[in-house]
Amino acid sequence: MTSTSSTQATPESVKVAGTPDAFTHKLATVAGEVERFMVDLLDGEVRPGEIARPARLMEAMRHAVLGGGKRLRPFLTVETARMLGGPEAGAMAAGAGVELVHCYSLVHDDMPAMDNDDMRRGKPTVHKAYDEATAILVGDALQTLAFEITADPQWQADAGIRADLVLGLAKASGLGGMVGGQLLDLAAEGRFGPVSLDVDDTLRMQAMKTGAILAFSVEAGAIVGGASADERAALLRYGVALGQAFQIADDILDREASPEAMGKATGKDKDAGKATLVDRLGLDGARAECDRLVGVCDEAVARWGERAQTLRDAARFTVARKA
Repeated sequence: MTSTSSTQATPESVKVAGTPDAFTHKLATVAGEVERFMVDLLDGEVRPGEIARPARLMEAMRHAVLGGGKRLRPFLTVETARMLGGPEAGAMAAGAGVELVHCYSLVHDDMPAMDNDDMRRGKPTVHKAYDEATAILVGDALQTLAFEITADPQWQADAGIRADLVLGLAKASGLGGMVGGQLLDLAAEGRFGPVSLDVDDTLRMQAMKTGAILAFSVEAGAIVGGASADERAALLRYGVALGQAFQIADDILDREASPEAMGKATGKDKDAGKATLVDRLGLDGARAECDRLVGVCDEAVARWGERAQTLRDAARFTVARKA
């Protein structure tokens, strides 16, 4: 059963199956571990092979990355690897790589030529706190650091695992994934001429812009955890469905949540004419689709039984979140 108004309770089928407080505590615990890992990555100490770490660049990178965000993407990497018995250090590094790519994308998306946002995670966006040139370089530096960490033998001893992670991250974040999806999103605003997107077009755009990185977050955990080809395919199905549900939930929040709760401006997608499934399906239809996608996530991880409870709860958290 789905909610029929924004004031009704979250549907039973999408509530966190375990204790919600237990899941949010686990999410916060992993977020803290990721934060500490990235604090070390972004200190001012010059590493072997580096000439210098410019102070302004490092300060702006820390502004972009630290002190905010739920860290859902690295959480999915870490928890998927844990479910499979994979190494903690390797999972943390792979998850941090995904998170750095995500943070770079936010820095660039917030800029005037893209979404033109002043606030992100409750503080000024990088181009507002510093300047546009610095923000461009921050995004560039975060992207390349992500691949440096992902390819570093210090974290992934197996060359095959490193190659799979780098290849997967490149595909998820590049022209056929996140970057290409961002271009389609700009096109959907009519920037390059009149356009009309149907449901399939909107799903394709969102699968690239948001879903590809979320799906790879899960697949990265599968790679680190040594999943078989069949297990990896099942986890990818979970990740794809989760990515779709995340974007729909985000579109609903853009309509209903306050800027204070979100830590950024809301309602801008509708004002900009962005393509969303909320427009195509309506709020009730969008909630029903989230409910269906949670069921897809459940089915995809059924083979792991109770070991997959955290991943099930992550799917429910994704669609029930309020910010």
